[in-house]
Amino acid sequence: MAAPALDKYASLKTVAADHGIADLAISEQGGKLQVTGTAPYQFAKDEVWNAIKKHAGWENEIAADIKVSNADIHGVYTVKSGDTLSKIAKYVYGDANAYPRIFDANKDILKNPDQIQIGQKLKLPK
Repeated sequence: MAAPALDKYASLKTVAADHGIADLAISEQGGKLQVTGTAPYQFAKDEVWNAIKKHAGWENEIAADIKVSNADIHGVYTVKSGDTLSKIAKYVYGDANAYPRIFDANKDILKNPDQIQIGQKLKLPK
């Protein structure tokens, strides 16, 4: 079986860089692309996997081993335009009603769950 073209997965490098993946390596071995690196948090690792899964046939083309260096929190999320805590909770945890977890973990920078600012870096609890 021929290895998938590296250019099909070129976006992985951007996603990995955006989420602080250290020592990213993508190489062909045994007919698959081997993806390795170290994520600062589980959330960053999840984002790399989400990017991989956007490609049809990834199951037969990719073998990934992304380590996680910090296990104290799930990750850090940078607020974007249109975000709300419930929208972030839905994206990260699959449950919009989990927004109080994020609020409680960020009381040092948030005074009101309805007032978040673009660019704020929010801790994501486990």
